[in-house]
Amino acid sequence: MPRNTLTAEQIVRAAIELLDSEGLDGLNMRSLGQRLGSAATAIYWHIKTKDDLVRLAGDAIWDEIGLPDPDADWRTAATALATGMHAMLTRHPWFGQAAGGYLLYGRGKSRFDEHTIAAYEKAGFAPADADRAAATVFVFVLGSALGPAMEVSLTRRLTHAALQDAVARTHEIASEFPRLRERLDTPAAVGYADAPEGSFEFGLRAILDGFEARLSSR
Repeated sequence: MPRNTLTAEQIVRAAIELLDSEGLDGLNMRSLGQRLGSAATAIYWHIKTKDDLVRLAGDAIWDEIGLPDPDADWRTAATALATGMHAMLTRHPWFGQAAGGYLLYGRGKSRFDEHTIAAYEKAGFAPADADRAAATVFVFVLGSALGPAMEVSLTRRLTHAALQDAVARTHEIASEFPRLRERLDTPAAVGYADAPEGSFEFGLRAILDGFEARLSSR
């Protein structure tokens, strides 16, 4: 595809697809050019560096999160935004890795932040505490998405046998501790990078319950 028929939006969308399938290590201009049916030089005409490409891709995925109804109560809005962010991060497990190695910013992320802060101000938090509430939930959601991201990354990098060996070894070590041993012997026992079922929903409810209690006590 010649450079004058490519657009930056097409390149970013293809980059996201490549990141989803191959991970951060699999993203390079040559592979991206092959996906687009174009020479790498045509991509450089629009986007100069891999850092720029990751930043643009990392911002575009925030637009996938639907915005809550403006008339919704604060807790409904906060839950929708946090749940949408968690689903987005689960679809794009490379984002967590990119956040540790690239400067990520843009209008998509700012749009999300604007509506999140608005939800907590609507709850009754002063601006500074609304910022803290938004940051608390953001860190929780990001951490909750690390398990699936780890699973994807490990599956790409390691053989099935190596993963099975690691799981067996972790179970062997955990069996030395009574509470862990008891949980390993149940049908709900989790895998190497998994959290117990319902952990995200439980944690989010607990945080928002804490916010409500804090607001009610004032």
